[in-house]
Amino acid sequence: SPQAELFKQWFAELAEERLEEIANPALAIERARDRYLERGYSPEWINSRIKCITYHSQLLDEWANRGATTKEYEKLSNTISKETFGVTTQEHKELKNVADGSLRDNMSQMELLITSLAELTTSELHKNNNSQGLDELNADAIKGGQAASFARQQIETTLGKPVLTAENAVNFTQPLLSTKEKALK
Repeated sequence: SPQAELFKQWFAELAEERLEEIANPALAIERARDRYLERGYSPEWINSRIKCITYHSQLLDEWANRGATTKEYEKLSNTISKETFGVTTQEHKELKNVADGSLRDNMSQMELLITSLAELTTSELHKNNNSQGLDELNADAIKGGQAASFARQQIETTLGKPVLTAENAVNFTQPLLSTKEKALK
């Protein structure tokens, strides 16, 4: 049928994109950047988000290499979040009114930065301590989150406002301007 043909064509294009990304991983980053731009995120926010993805991936690799199971990742992530921001990941989602989708796509640049600091610090602690197993990884997650919390508190004092807010993507994305609107500016 004509609809099946459209689906096959779309699927072939998608497969071609993924094969290109395997050959050149930078293409995946550029595609992600384009998608975020299409959704109205600023280039600065996008850069922060992409760095956050990188640090989070490094942390997940550390956990996998050090004996954590995928089921334990949630516990470790919650430990980092609780120590860093004083809220669990679920509480953070509730604060931002994020029912579906990515919490990180709803974080401000500052929240992304502090999250990255916590995760990178935790990764470094794992390496320095040669941590193995859930108990040791959790101890590092506590310390990594506490270090990021200290930085967060200093930033809040300096800026005079909290880093953790209820603001979400709606508050810091801009609708895309049409070509006509751009020409009028």
